[in-house]
Amino acid sequence: MRHGKKFNHLGRTTSHRSALLSNMACSLIEHKRINTTVAKAKALRVYVEPLLTKGKDDTTHNRRTVFAYLQSKEAVTELFRTVAPKIADRPGGYTRIIKTGFRQGDAADMAMIELVDFNDIYNPNAEEKKTTRRSRRATPKATETVAEVKEAPAKETKTEEPKAEAADSTEEKAGE
Repeated sequence: MRHGKKFNHLGRTTSHRSALLSNMACSLIEHKRINTTVAKAKALRVYVEPLLTKGKDDTTHNRRTVFAYLQSKEAVTELFRTVAPKIADRPGGYTRIIKTGFRQGDAADMAMIELVDFNDIYNPNAEEKKTTRRSRRATPKATETVAEVKEAPAKETKTEEPKAEAADSTEEKAGE
């Protein structure tokens, strides 16, 4: 009997379910948001939030514990280097699930799960990135070279005419 057991098995065996949640957690940490079904998103939230809490305290023990769940060095590094400093002052609730409608093929209820502190739209108090202003204006040298290229064919035709005149004048001198 399963009285009081609220755990969603997601229609999978235990090993398949743990592999699924591990891979989804790695993708969420690396990409900051993923699209999935609502049921999987809710199961993922329960799976990943304790790992994010462990990520706040960077110790060898916590790194090994998180690695045991994620099985990805890149995801563990990303969690402890970039995600943990952003969520350090948050007491919980690191993820947000936004329902996005129904999937075309089987009408499954879809959702986007994301890390709350990495969304700039919903998080207006976040520090804005300072970007350098870049200009694509042409430099004076580039302008001169363009002008020279445009004038170059005109100069060639002008230079050819005097040469021809010079040749005529030399022939006239030779004829005299």
